[in-house]
Amino acid sequence: MRGRPVDLSIRSLHGACLCEAVEYVVQDAFEYALNCHCSQCRRATGSAFKPLAGIARGELSFVRGEAATMTYGDADAHDVHCRTCGSLLFSVVREGAYAHVPLGGLKDEPTLKPSMHIFVGSKAAWYEITDDLPQHDAFPPD
Repeated sequence: MRGRPVDLSIRSLHGACLCEAVEYVVQDAFEYALNCHCSQCRRATGSAFKPLAGIARGELSFVRGEAATMTYGDADAHDVHCRTCGSLLFSVVREGAYAHVPLGGLKDEPTLKPSMHIFVGSKAAWYEITDDLPQHDAFPPD
């Protein structure tokens, strides 16, 4: 799936799966970045939380390997994984309009850093949040 043409005035970030069969590019124009502690994000990543950044779905496109991807979920909300190594590449959310890009999959450092923790009401009991970022039991207020 190709996104819109890359805006050359905005820096592009590259991301890839573990085996590098799939590579994507996304504009460094994320609208938000946060750490999600919900059970789905924990299971998808195998970690205590998923650090992610959100952007309009059209701002992310495959450089190579799109045919090597698999999706889990439906058209409006799904995770995109590498079919070879299983790495989570990104999640499509908000009725298909946005991509949540796991920050750990980026090869380049994004400008925007996580600004909060969400779904801490269901975080892993064994994990202690030790930073000073705001914490929300579920979605933050708009």
